[in-house]
This record gives sequence, C-alpha cells and structure tokens, in this order.
Amino acid sequence: MVSLAPPHQRAHPVQSGASRPIRIGLLGTYPPTQCGLASFAAALRDSLLAHASPAEVGVVRMVEEADSPARSEVSFGLRTDRPQDVDAAAAHLDRFDVAIVQHEYGIFGGRDGDQVLKVLDRLTVPVIAVLHTVLSAPTPHQKRVMEQVVAAADTVVTLSVTGRLRLCAGYHVDPRKVVVIPHGAWPGGRPEPVGARPSRPIVLTWGLLGPGKGVEWGVAALARLQVMDPRPLYVVAGQTHPRVLARDGEQYRDSLRRQATAAGVADMLQFRPGYLDAATLRTLVADADVVLLPYDSHEQVTSGVLIEAVASLTPVVSTAFPHARELLADGAGALVPHADPEAIAIALRRVLAEPAHAVAMVASAARIAPTLRWPAIADQYLRVVDSTLSRHVQAA
Repeated sequence: MVSLAPPHQRAHPVQSGASRPIRIGLLGTYPPTQCGLASFAAALRDSLLAHASPAEVGVVRMVEEADSPARSEVSFGLRTDRPQDVDAAAAHLDRFDVAIVQHEYGIFGGRDGDQVLKVLDRLTVPVIAVLHTVLSAPTPHQKRVMEQVVAAADTVVTLSVTGRLRLCAGYHVDPRKVVVIPHGAWPGGRPEPVGARPSRPIVLTWGLLGPGKGVEWGVAALARLQVMDPRPLYVVAGQTHPRVLARDGEQYRDSLRRQATAAGVADMLQFRPGYLDAATLRTLVADADVVLLPYDSHEQVTSGVLIEAVASLTPVVSTAFPHARELLADGAGALVPHADPEAIAIALRRVLAEPAHAVAMVASAARIAPTLRWPAIADQYLRVVDSTLSRHVQAA
C-alpha cells in the first residue's frame, strides 16, 4: 500500500519544481482489471515515474466486487456497489497533491456512473479529469453528469481534438480549462520482427472482442482477397470483453468462425485469444503488414489501438469514426465507410499489393509518432499538473 502523510500534515499543494517529488493520485480502473482504461492508467503511471521530473504516483482503483489482490501502489479499492466507500476514496486521494480522475460512464457506480460526482464533491486537492468518452447525443442525465465532472475539475483532458470540440460545442463547460493530450503509445516505435517473417501477409485486429468491433466486416472482406497470392491471414487477437463473456459467452467469436466457414475463408482467419500483455502485443504488431479497425461506432473520439498502430509505424485501414478521421487525415492510414466489406477489401489490397502506398503511410505516421509515445505524453501531463497546481496555489 502507498504510505503518505495524513491530510492535516500537508500544506498547500506544491509545484513540480519543489524540493520533494510531486505526489499524484490516480482514480479509475487499474490492473489486474483487464480493460483499456486500466491499461491506460498503468501506462500513464509507469511513464510519470520514468520521467526526469520526480513524481510519486499512487492509485485508488475502481472495482466491481472483491477480486484478486491489488498491486502495492493501490492504496484503496472503491467498490461500485458500496456507497460508504466514497468518503474513504476521497480521503485517500486527498493525501496526494493532485488527483487525476479517469472518467468513463461505465466504470463508476450509480446511474451513468454518477458515483464519481460524490467523490469529486469531497475532494479538496485540485483535480484533473481525463475524459475517455464524449458522447455527441447524450441522454439528459449523461449530459448532466459530464457537465458536473467538468465543473468540479480544475483541468479537463480530452484525448483528441475531436473530443474537445464535441465537449465545448455540446455541453455547458468552460472551454478555458479543456486541453488535449493524446492517448499514448509504447515508446520505441515498431519493434524489429524476431525470426523469419510470416510467409503470408498479416492483417491484424486486436483488443477486447465483442459486438461493435465490426470484425464481421473484416471477415466478409476476406472473400474478396482470395485471389491474392499468397492469400493474407486475418489475425484477430485478444480476449472477449469480460462483460460480454459474462453475458453471452463466446457467441460473437463463434459467429465469426461460422461466418468464415460459410464464406470458404476459414483458413484466412486466425484467432489468438487471451489477454495481450505489452510484449505479446508488440510481437504481433511487428509481424503485421496492416492493422484493420473495422469498428461499427460512429461516436468514438479516442482509440488506444489506433494510437498504438500509428505510433508503431504500421499502415492502418479504419472505418471513419471520429478519432480515425482526425488522426489519419494526413495519410497515416486509409479511411473506409462503416459496414462496407468491399471498401475494406480494396483498401487492404492496396496496402498489401502496392509497396509505395504502404511506404507513404509509414512516412506520414513517422511525422506524428514521436508526439504520441508515452514519454512525450507523460511530459504533457506533468506540465498540466504543474499549471493546475500553480493556479490552485494562487487561488488559495
């Protein structure tokens, strides 16, 4: 557990240039929970600790029920079903100099995750809210929750320009407190493949699997790629989303297998189920010729998979969801319409059969990749922490 001085021994929050390390508390999901937000929080913490500026980073972890033992950096587990945990969670976060709160409607308890508002109401340290979802058409209650999160925060981070524009245009918020910091990708770029390259071109989709990922459109595109020699292999990597698994089992994955068999492309589809740690994922990406994001969502304003793919300098074919339109605008990937296997097949064939086209995508990605990697992202967060604390001290 994290050992910190109790709140009454702490004076006003210090700036990051002070003699002792800045102390940052993270609130959100966190490993061993297996989800995108948990991976984001762990990567952010690791990157802040690795930064040249000294920092101590602890975690208040969101949990749905008692589960596996927490890591040593976790000082408290906030249960979504225990209203009495709110005071304790706020007390733990108040022991830090600043709290970074990951916001996603589904990770907190209450209606539309409004449990987070109770925590924010009790905090006395400055708050940086990181918004992982900004809906274009929220329900009235979802809109109210988001506006209250933004109002309670000293600084608000969106993970894309699209997210900031949508927030400022569709919600009653103060745009002066909203900044953009990208999601973050592993440092170092595209790893070198280990051993011989695969004999067949590899199309890769990865992440938690479930309806809405649009993998069926990728499978449907395979029938249009059978004429290629050698025929590409579509690798779908990752475990089924825990909530989907609990509700439906492996129905979605099984439906994809049946679809591939019926279309005569079963030998072109390969599942690599299971949780993808960083080392496994990097090996998969090193072997991939193109990353496919066939998502159904028209709402998604941030995608960690998209960021990782671009930062690894791997060509991308993606449906035109908002974050993809923003990040791929300068040529780092190809945009295709939603639910259009013909367009997906054409885009994939061009990447795989026209080397100059793939090289141009990589060159475009290389221009923006350094700004997307975690060391650069940690630097931006520490700058935001410093400015947030400065304003808080001046207002005190």
